[in-house]
Amino acid sequence: MIGPFIRLTLRGVADLRLHPFAQLLTLLAVGMVTLLTGLILLGMHNVNQELLKSRGKVEFQIYWKAGAGDAQVEKDWQSVRAMDHLDSFKTFTPRTALTELATALGETGDFAWLAENNPLPYSGLAAFAVPPEAQSEGWAADLLTRLKSMPGVDKVNYTPFQADLAQGWRTLTHMVVWPVLGFLALVVSLVVHNTIKLSLLTRMDEVEILSLVGASPAYIRWPLLIGGLVQGILGAGLGVGLLAATHSAIADALNFPPFLIQLQFLPPSQILALSGAVTLVSILSSWVAIK
Repeated sequence: MIGPFIRLTLRGVADLRLHPFAQLLTLLAVGMVTLLTGLILLGMHNVNQELLKSRGKVEFQIYWKAGAGDAQVEKDWQSVRAMDHLDSFKTFTPRTALTELATALGETGDFAWLAENNPLPYSGLAAFAVPPEAQSEGWAADLLTRLKSMPGVDKVNYTPFQADLAQGWRTLTHMVVWPVLGFLALVVSLVVHNTIKLSLLTRMDEVEILSLVGASPAYIRWPLLIGGLVQGILGAGLGVGLLAATHSAIADALNFPPFLIQLQFLPPSQILALSGAVTLVSILSSWVAIK
């Protein structure tokens, strides 16, 4: 049972030599579509990285209770500094806060008369840089809860615009990428499907003879299906290779002031997903054509 199966599989691979020009065109078409899909994913990946790096931040204005002691406030400050993804933390004592307020108001900001009876509490401005792997819905809200739960903290204010912007961009890319990838998958399906059909037309006499001598449908179809599988694997490999070469050529295209952006290659998970999707589409389209 295994012997005939192996022979049919090898025959399917060897049959690719029967129509080299048609097979080459199919290989190039699948490779080009893979390259185009990869370039779109590469662009989205780098835009995501840069947007989340530059704008994926949340700033919290923290105010301590009026009666909070110096020791308690210092302990809370150390807790904030120990939090993950903290980008910067600027603290204000009542005296420095009053000085900052007077500086901001200019000539009208003379608050020397409040020096002995300062009503301002301890405060701090904490900025958290959210990396892509930590960007998730509710992350800022959980952080807000942690800050509010500190013993000496009175209230915490923050504007969720920047975090929402990063999350909104991710949602937008999902809305754009999936239809585009679906369209490219359809293109691959049509290309492989039509090529297999043309290949079958040139081998119609062979198929009819095999049918007349009693060959089963599986015996006829399996080598043709293997041909579609090999075309998908080779086409995906060609596309990924061209994508790597393209990335190598343009990796430093924006790596100069004021941009200083180093274009990153797709992570292995996305490369595997792209190659697997192209191969799967090739197999399915071959099966439809053969049927």
